[in-house]
Amino acid sequence: VSTSHLQLAAFALGTIGWILCTVSMGIVEWRVWHVDNTTIISSGVAWVGIWKVCFISYLHVSPGYREQFCHKFSSYDSFIPHEIYAAQGLLLIAMFTGLLGLVATIFALRNVYMGITHKTVIAPFFLVGGFFYVFAGLCVLIPVSWNFYSVTHNQSIDFPPSYYMPSSPAAQEAGAAIPVGIVAVILLLLSGIFSLSYRFPITAKPITK
Repeated sequence: VSTSHLQLAAFALGTIGWILCTVSMGIVEWRVWHVDNTTIISSGVAWVGIWKVCFISYLHVSPGYREQFCHKFSSYDSFIPHEIYAAQGLLLIAMFTGLLGLVATIFALRNVYMGITHKTVIAPFFLVGGFFYVFAGLCVLIPVSWNFYSVTHNQSIDFPPSYYMPSSPAAQEAGAAIPVGIVAVILLLLSGIFSLSYRFPITAKPITK
């Protein structure tokens, strides 16, 4: 037990990182667009996520949406930029692999705290968990950094007319999902490093005469 304190911390950090990864997927504020024309986008601000785009409108632009109008992306939409497609796939992979890392770490910690001293049921699972944590962190890092690059370069998206969105904003900034994703990356990579640093204790054999 005394040799697995870092791995216990890895489980805690990995759990928080995995939760933040999942949260970032559901946040629509990946890219915040500021638009000049407020005829339909009443607040002048639109939120572009990886699954949908939303804005506040005081007009009845769609059935069921009187104030906040959202339009979900479809897998058949050809106008969606590559960084959004990448975010959809990589974050799903990160969520799955991060969960596998948690399961592997839980199994290893269970054996440690139950007093099981077999190296084969402890060390390999910490290593596997660490690999999954690092892989999940990299899967989050790619879409977060790619979308942040798109924001800083004010890249446009050719939305169809049914979305009521301009093709390019007057200005845009990173939304809340970006810093949440960055924190998730840091925690997942740290948990991976802690898990991979595990060394099974070597016990000295008694000397027989």
